[in-house]
Amino acid sequence: MQDKIDLLRHQTLEPQSLFIGGDWMQARSGATMGVISPLDGRRLTTIADAGAEDVDLAVKAARSAFDKGGWSKATPVERKKVLMKIADLIDKHALELAVLGVRDNGTEISMALKAEPGSAASTFRYYAEAIDKVYGEIAPTAANVLGLIHREPVGVVAAIVPWNFPMMIGAWKIAPALAAGNSVVLKPAEGASLTLLRLAALCAEAGLPEGVLNVVTGRGAVSGEALGLHMDIDVLAFTGSGPVGRRLLEYSARSNLKRVYLELGGKSPNIVFADAPDLDQAAKVSAYGIFRNSGQVCVAGSRLLVEKSVHAEFSQKVASFAASMKLGDPLDLKTEAGAISSEIQLMKDLSYAEQALAEGAHLLTGGKRILEETGGYFMQPTVFDVEPSMTLAREEVFGPILSILPFDGEEEALRIANATEYGLASAVWTSNLSRAHRMVRGVKAGVVHVNTYGGSDNTVPLGGVKQSGNGHDKSLHAFDKYIDLKTAWIQL
Repeated sequence: MQDKIDLLRHQTLEPQSLFIGGDWMQARSGATMGVISPLDGRRLTTIADAGAEDVDLAVKAARSAFDKGGWSKATPVERKKVLMKIADLIDKHALELAVLGVRDNGTEISMALKAEPGSAASTFRYYAEAIDKVYGEIAPTAANVLGLIHREPVGVVAAIVPWNFPMMIGAWKIAPALAAGNSVVLKPAEGASLTLLRLAALCAEAGLPEGVLNVVTGRGAVSGEALGLHMDIDVLAFTGSGPVGRRLLEYSARSNLKRVYLELGGKSPNIVFADAPDLDQAAKVSAYGIFRNSGQVCVAGSRLLVEKSVHAEFSQKVASFAASMKLGDPLDLKTEAGAISSEIQLMKDLSYAEQALAEGAHLLTGGKRILEETGGYFMQPTVFDVEPSMTLAREEVFGPILSILPFDGEEEALRIANATEYGLASAVWTSNLSRAHRMVRGVKAGVVHVNTYGGSDNTVPLGGVKQSGNGHDKSLHAFDKYIDLKTAWIQL
């Protein structure tokens, strides 16, 4: 496989276009943006820089396709066939898609293969299989009344997805929206658009009707704002930063009150008690839980809370695993941690490390930029012992930096774990079943792992509480965002 990867890494990429109404086209203004690879800092290609006119054209194409009914009124079985074919095509082109994505955003290929095309294909299959098993309801009314609850597609869905896992997160939104019969306008991050443009081509090849999926690339401040303010979008689903999520809510209030669903990241606590089943395994999984994809994961376990009696020992175990991880060429199958997505993000990560030192945090390992001679953006896995009041213990870094905090007992663990504005993911390591259940109830987060970190599949929802957002991706609950309930009250 490595030989095939090495061939694909040098593939020349043509300038990329917008995909609107089944056609490939340039932005009306002719504007483009350079795509810089984090592997070596060189330009890969260009993408179209869409403006408000392009967004409007995409929304009109989506609305026209929805109103024509070729997809929205197709039977669930008909939609299922197309979605299954999309999944098959993703599998067929999995290596090509994975390498393309790594060249675009720097994720290590060993992770990208599973998390990007692998996850996207399974997500399309899950919702293809699910859609003809979602029923309406009959209400328990009086005998002379028939109350029917219909489930209908909402109409036009806008999806704005981030740069860290564009195919995976894109599929989490696109697949259930399409399965339910909606049309979609997809806005990838400007730093990771290439795989989603390729996905649009595969969807067309699978037989998805023209206009049902449209992809507009460009700057979030322009095309993203245009989507947020558009009067003919019914639902907007977003994964990204808190400040952008807040602006999208404001755009909804200023426009047509479109429903806005937000997944806004977190500062997830990973809580290790002294009675964890295997401290060595817990340390290894905890290191991978923050340093895979160089910490650029919304559910990353960026705060490690360790019981005081094992704090010193466990911290050294984690730091040792971090220091031993193979960091480097993301297209090498042996690499365990790849590149930072952009130079801007790298500088931000390094500044957090410098600030932590200035505030008195104790550096256990890492903290420096490396492999600068490659032209790429690489940073050592970094581990700090911190105090709860320090910036690194409170703010989401979205980089390869772990904060370790000691605690004494369940009550203090919960107090520290919940002392954040976020509530996305978490973990608890313990051999005490009763304690595990108490902690699951006590931690304020949408996901609580027990004796592991990460690894959930499409059978369970992902969503946050507090300022980590609202609504859920994955599982049957994802349909809730893309389906309207309609009541029929029939007098017999």
